[in-house]
Amino acid sequence: MTLLVIGVALWWGAHLFKRLAPAQRAALSARMGDKSKAIFATLLLLSVVLMVLGYRGADFVAVWTPPAAMLHVNNLLMLLAVIFFGMASSKGRMRSWLRHPMLTGFLAWAVAHLLVNGDLASIILFGGLGLWAPVAMVAINRGNPAWTPPAPGPVKGDVRLVLISVVVFAVLGGIHSLLGPWPFPG
Repeated sequence: MTLLVIGVALWWGAHLFKRLAPAQRAALSARMGDKSKAIFATLLLLSVVLMVLGYRGADFVAVWTPPAAMLHVNNLLMLLAVIFFGMASSKGRMRSWLRHPMLTGFLAWAVAHLLVNGDLASIILFGGLGLWAPVAMVAINRGNPAWTPPAPGPVKGDVRLVLISVVVFAVLGGIHSLLGPWPFPG
């Protein structure tokens, strides 16, 4: 469990360092140039490795038992998460709806997984990462309060986004079934 907690904390720290300590981040960037980005990318990769190892190695400690119907809610939230992630590079109308579509998708992913996993390691992993997303949104908004939504594009961009998202959702579900539990009802 210790590796899991360290991994989540490292994820938070590596992502929020720029927002919470902008002068130090700028000084590091000025001193090291693009190599400073490699340091943070390495820290994020290390955080993911620690989270995977910590989660896989954690003892199962039941906290609550998710109702079976939550699987349907999970899948709906996961489809929405994929759509939110896609919104960030979409050319449709929906892109102008949210300032932080990827962080919103990340939050939806975390909540979806909390609904179907009632063990302590899952609560630490998905809860810890889920809490990071709104904190990151607030930090970004404080550091850069002005936001002009992009001009809405054509509806066909949204149709394309939804169709691609459904395909990506199905592929992710297939990969999930190979690496972990079957994510669909039945």
